[in-house]
Amino acid sequence: MTTVRRAVLTLPAAPLGPDNPLPALRAPAGAGAHAVDPRTLAELPRDMARGIGRDPLRSLLPAPVRDGYGRERTPADLDTIVIENDRLRVTVLPGLGGRVHSLHHKPTGRELLYRNPVFQPAAFALNGAWFSGGVEWNIGATGHTTLSCSPLHAAVVRAPDGGPMLRLWEWERLRDLPFQVDLWLPEGSDFLYVGVRIRNPHERTAPVYWWSNIAVPEDRRVLAPADAAWHHGDERGLSRVPVPVTEDGTDRTYPLNSTHAADWFYDLPDGQRRWIAALDADGTGLVQTSTDPLRGRKLFVWGTGRGGRRWQEWLTEPGTPGYAEIQAGLARTQLEHLELAGGEEFSWLEAYGPLAADPATALGDDWTAARADVEGSLSGALPRAAVDAAYTAWREGAADLAPEEVLAAGSGWGALEVLRGGYELPGTPFPESTLGPEQEPWRELLRTGALPPPAKSAAPLIAPLVASPWRDMLETAPADPTTEYQLGIAQWHAGDRAQAVRSWERGLKEATTRWPLLYCLAVADREDGHPERAAEHFTDAFTDHEATEGGAESSTGHGAAGSGAGRHGVTESGAGREEARALVAAALGREALDALLAVDRPDRARALWHRLPDAARRRGAFRVLEIRLLLAEGRPDEARAVFDAGFEVADLSEGAEVLGELWARITDELLPDTYEFRIRPS
Repeated sequence: MTTVRRAVLTLPAAPLGPDNPLPALRAPAGAGAHAVDPRTLAELPRDMARGIGRDPLRSLLPAPVRDGYGRERTPADLDTIVIENDRLRVTVLPGLGGRVHSLHHKPTGRELLYRNPVFQPAAFALNGAWFSGGVEWNIGATGHTTLSCSPLHAAVVRAPDGGPMLRLWEWERLRDLPFQVDLWLPEGSDFLYVGVRIRNPHERTAPVYWWSNIAVPEDRRVLAPADAAWHHGDERGLSRVPVPVTEDGTDRTYPLNSTHAADWFYDLPDGQRRWIAALDADGTGLVQTSTDPLRGRKLFVWGTGRGGRRWQEWLTEPGTPGYAEIQAGLARTQLEHLELAGGEEFSWLEAYGPLAADPATALGDDWTAARADVEGSLSGALPRAAVDAAYTAWREGAADLAPEEVLAAGSGWGALEVLRGGYELPGTPFPESTLGPEQEPWRELLRTGALPPPAKSAAPLIAPLVASPWRDMLETAPADPTTEYQLGIAQWHAGDRAQAVRSWERGLKEATTRWPLLYCLAVADREDGHPERAAEHFTDAFTDHEATEGGAESSTGHGAAGSGAGRHGVTESGAGREEARALVAAALGREALDALLAVDRPDRARALWHRLPDAARRRGAFRVLEIRLLLAEGRPDEARAVFDAGFEVADLSEGAEVLGELWARITDELLPDTYEFRIRPS
């Protein structure tokens, strides 16, 4: 009999910490790495080019940046949900994006995934905190979802065969869409079935992105039914290359054959069964297959270079085997987004399980024979018709069923949207009982037509909402600094930057706490090519916050940009207010220092440095700023001493090259391994 039960997993874990208290007005840090130059774009298939250019993110709004984590790990208990039959045991982390942490095949005792032995956040998600390993569900926009380290709603539902099924669901805020992921194990099955549905309850068409990301040990051969792939790598372009052997004579289906990090998006022919497999030296491993709408398949490798090896170590612990990623998505590449019409949905079924192929053939030089052998083994283990039939049974008989037993709660944002829009979403309830402090100001806007005023001298740090219905309500609400601040954020998200600036300037005239509005104006200045003015505004924001002595972080009575004590600078206790004050000071100080150094004002940067909280100056990101400051002051020996003393930048972005660039300004010596995170050829 299949069972679904709660359990606890104990791992060495770094705490997530508080989110960044400043609104995420800028596009994701790695957005440039996914850009395609106009000449390359013109040479791509027309539908692919349209998908690449469709609705790129202007900012991360309304999601917060999650950068409060560190790298000190201690044993922690993580809530899990275990799905189990007599063949498989599946461990899911509902509080961390619904990640499948483990897929254990009981008859062979094999772990089919790469299972990370630690929980270590790193700056890989669109909004920051992400961790490696298992199977993650990526929705929103190109990159790892903003929900990577966030809780999802979870409940037991009846599966198509009458057994228990785990349903995960949430409201994805970047694209303003609800989605669900249903996981079940038919009795006696070697395969985990996963039904996925993305709905667009709005009248407008919405851009949609989905990739299921599967971590597997890197000492595998990766096979997919394609003779060509779209390669995205060192040059950050997109080119069609042969599979498995590229022009340089290297078989790229073995992750360890690549020196540098790269993506290969396999070009599966129309009508071809959708699958991808990762097999070890004895021809056994994991296979993922799906119904046809999940079109794309991908291999990502870190490469064997120093940077790739350092990232592998950074994401787990020394001595742990490395991993590669095999992925499945709605489009051919992760650079594309599809269109979902209002009132419509995308839905499909995936299956994950063990595969055993003939190693001599599957790992041999004859690619056609290798693919045929793996596909034949898959057909014997799970026929294509069985996957299609399972999808039909799920979509018609189970996808809309109401949850029977709630196992975990996600956010209240879906409940707020349902309350505003009156949406009917069978199978994925967002009850008012899930509304919390973050949603309460917006609920009051719905009831009264006005946002509640903050407490005296408090900052307007309500978690933002930016969708057009909320923007419309803000435009007709009574004008005060809180409303102008939120209206400007919504206008900025919509691309109306000039009007956003006007809203923030209006709010600034009446505001008693000015730093949130000054911060927004500073970002606008920087984005519009006015670095000197941006530096002034960032510095003024830091100074204004310093002058309020924590007043901006006092309780507003309705929550602010985050939920829970200490999140986004909102808390009740005196000690918590001091921590929140330091959190905002560090966030503003980091921005101001960067802006001052960008316009070559080391004198003012040094003065601001001395005003930072002591704890902030000890953090790795600030050690990088200190090195930049020392170099700007003409003190390279002292900058070298900071490197020699050692530091770690917990929120270093994927592909960041700043450490190597700073080191090269100091010395011609080889960059030490501990600072080598460059994944492109130097």
